[in-house]
Amino acid sequence: MKAANTKALGFTLIELMIVVAVVAILAAIAYPSYQNYILKSQRADAHDALLRIQLEQERWRANNATYATMSELGGSENFNNENYTLSITGPDGDGSPSGTGYQAVASPQGRQTNDSRCQTITLAVTGGSAVRGGTPGGEEECW
Repeated sequence: MKAANTKALGFTLIELMIVVAVVAILAAIAYPSYQNYILKSQRADAHDALLRIQLEQERWRANNATYATMSELGGSENFNNENYTLSITGPDGDGSPSGTGYQAVASPQGRQTNDSRCQTITLAVTGGSAVRGGTPGGEEECW
């Protein structure tokens, strides 16, 4: 008689499998959101590097007739960025910087190439005004 009154302690296999399934579903939802958050936060590194290039360009331009090339500013290693490759072109996207403008471009490298929202982030300076951009999303998404 005494054996019939005892209660089983612990979890059943069914209860444990339900908990595992719920945790797996939550992880499947949360992980892609986390990955997108990481990619977006690493875009801030590109923004910082492009704004430092702009600052150095204005310092250079104060003493010279034209804007500087990347090598004249000390090379891309001077703007140290592990997630993006930095370059400076002419104001129309090719050639060398001129006396009126330049375009600084941050192209993703490594893991950041998975960022489908912003394949390149640009900062174009022409005639004293700066225009932020990026492809394919434009300024709103990339900046």
